[in-house]
Amino acid sequence: MSKPRIAISIGDPNGVGIEIALKAHEEVKKLCTPVYCIGEAMLTQAASLLDTHIPNDFNIHTIKGEFTITPGKVSKESGKYSYDSFLSAIELAKGGQCEAITTLPIHKEAWEKAGVPYKGHTDMLRDLFKQEAIMMLGCEAMYVALYTEHIPLKEVAKKVKKEPLARFLLDFYHSVHPDKVAVLGLNPHAGDNGVLGSEERQIEAAIKAANKQIGEAIYEGPLVPDIAFTPASRKHYSRFVAMYHDQGLIPLKALYFDESVNISLNLPIVRTSVDHGTAFDIAYKNRAKTLSYVNAVQAAITLSKAES
Repeated sequence: MSKPRIAISIGDPNGVGIEIALKAHEEVKKLCTPVYCIGEAMLTQAASLLDTHIPNDFNIHTIKGEFTITPGKVSKESGKYSYDSFLSAIELAKGGQCEAITTLPIHKEAWEKAGVPYKGHTDMLRDLFKQEAIMMLGCEAMYVALYTEHIPLKEVAKKVKKEPLARFLLDFYHSVHPDKVAVLGLNPHAGDNGVLGSEERQIEAAIKAANKQIGEAIYEGPLVPDIAFTPASRKHYSRFVAMYHDQGLIPLKALYFDESVNISLNLPIVRTSVDHGTAFDIAYKNRAKTLSYVNAVQAAITLSKAES
């Protein structure tokens, strides 16, 4: 049986993406046939900076364009290149040439400098496929789905409404079919029955509506956020829905930073990613870790098999 082909979006060339891809290649090729979306000139330049060789079986899907890599610098050139790499990976998956995509980290400011009209991978996927992509991060021990993602904190409360949250919960359920999910409240103490905020009434109504449509009490909450991730709570729950980015990702990364992955759900293609950024501070210093990337590739393989 042939190994699945996984398109690897190389990320920001000024960051740790190319280093991770090269460093993990021997391990990754045992899992799948990786197809690296990068041009030969950029790959050669990066390998020279890393003082490493390019494996003979490092299969590339050529991305046009070339510029001088500047480790740790935010630039429009690196932003455009990472965008083009991701777009090519999407096309490979849409065209059936690859079974899934795994992405290495882009830099949001670099995308902005390059004139890319998206804040990140998930926003772009949501627009290209006209579907409400869901961002879920974590590992088998604990996954967190984010109801809101890359928006200012001051905008979160107005997004917490029954109908869109219930739709999110249903989409999440149909994507991963969890047995039990903890839904976090928004406010301290989950609002204390309205004393500290009324958003929990919307959350409770959304939970009831989603569970009714599912026909089973899958969702529980709203949980008090500051105790939702304690050891006692995690004996009961391994799947969580957070109302905003840092509410879910601070505890996740404190507990499972190295091994966690990012998965885009509710889409016609499979996309997984590392659960970290470009790490400009260690770019081209041969210090980047590969565990999250290898886990992301494995997750992409597993999910693509489940959908085939």
